[in-house]
Amino acid sequence: MQIRTATEADWPRIWPFFDAVVKAGDSYAFPLDLDAESARGWWMETPPGRTTVAVDHDGVVVGSAKMGPNRPGRGAHVATASFMVDPSARRGEIGRALGEDMIAWARAEGFHGIQFNAVVETNTAAVRLWRELGFDVVGTVPEAFDHATDGLVGLYVMHLPLA
Repeated sequence: MQIRTATEADWPRIWPFFDAVVKAGDSYAFPLDLDAESARGWWMETPPGRTTVAVDHDGVVVGSAKMGPNRPGRGAHVATASFMVDPSARRGEIGRALGEDMIAWARAEGFHGIQFNAVVETNTAAVRLWRELGFDVVGTVPEAFDHATDGLVGLYVMHLPLA
């Protein structure tokens, strides 16, 4: 598997799993009425941010991540990121590879830490992965996410210091 910077030509290959993940309603609070064109702006980062794709040995895009400063100005020294893996390709090392690539990028770019603002507490696979990569839960916003099947659940704020 290869992790590389996404190009505009990758968006049509990201969109199908982006749409499936958002519609599943268990991990992202994106608007529910997104189409391929409007969703592009939510995912395809411009500098100083970056969007990446995970490409399998057959050349199929099986995951993607977007990353950049968590806040502008005085908050720009802390990075943030979001990740999606094609549901048909889960249970591999795609999420881990995307996460490790993002952490390396954030270090190389000189960020002092990484903050994930909204990790759904019931997304146990993601929470486990981020903990394995060194993140800690530093807070929980109770009932901040309207999960499609579990109703109102908490959102974790997770942090990894880099400095």
